[in-house]
Amino acid sequence: MTFRDWVKFIVLSLLWGSSFLWIKIAVQEIGPFTLVAFRILFGLLGFLVFFLLTRPALPSRAYIGPFALMGLFNIAVPFVLISWSEKFIPSGMASVLNSTTPLWAIVISPFFIAEDRLTVKKVLGLVLGFGGVVMLVSNQLTGGVGHQAIAPLTMLAATFCYAITAVYSRLKLAGLDPIAQTAGAFTGAALAIVPSAMIVEAPFQLPQLPITWLALAWLGLLGTFTAYMLYYSLIHSIGPMRATSVTYVMALVGVVLGILFLSEPPDWRLFAGGALIIGGVMLVNQKKRELAQ
Repeated sequence: MTFRDWVKFIVLSLLWGSSFLWIKIAVQEIGPFTLVAFRILFGLLGFLVFFLLTRPALPSRAYIGPFALMGLFNIAVPFVLISWSEKFIPSGMASVLNSTTPLWAIVISPFFIAEDRLTVKKVLGLVLGFGGVVMLVSNQLTGGVGHQAIAPLTMLAATFCYAITAVYSRLKLAGLDPIAQTAGAFTGAALAIVPSAMIVEAPFQLPQLPITWLALAWLGLLGTFTAYMLYYSLIHSIGPMRATSVTYVMALVGVVLGILFLSEPPDWRLFAGGALIIGGVMLVNQKKRELAQ
């Protein structure tokens, strides 16, 4: 990796890792649907400016259906699930649980893609990773079945959505420009989430606190638009396997920021469970990453 690649990697880790901090701040005033609606709209604003400046070729109408599905299940639904979860669990825990996406992908992918078969190493990685999940959320389950117990499960549901849409994208959108793909998916997400926010969280109200507006602008323009642009730039320069390793660093960033700025207590389960999850993800990706190098 060049110095420029390292700078992009670190900035991307900070942007995505800090998103959990800003989500936690925003949900103190507004509901998850409203939060996601504004986040997506701010993100779309960035993509609109980019497209006006660069004027790339637009995808054909044949992609409207896939864009709608990607917008719903890769953006709108997981964004809402994550935002709702953070009403009840620490932002640091959310950032660590978010790193389970590659584990779900290992489970799902063999059913649809023949070459992605399970191996002993992958199974060991899954056992290690999901063992870390159990350790991480065990403290949340001591109070019985309530929002605090359900919230980690909704985080895992969000990462499941990310994983299954990653497989879908690989099957249906291979070869399509990733920036155009993301912009199309965000357009589909906006068409779904904006009216949903007005219905589910009626009467719809604009945020009143400046810190909430700052959180929404950060999430949309930096944590979404800028982060995706950096991510695809890294995929182009260092390859997808190295680029996806940003997951490990952003989890650490999320934990540290939660402790520093939100006074979230540093629990041993958070660090031990997080280490197992990240270790499991590294194990299932190890062979591919070595080949990519």
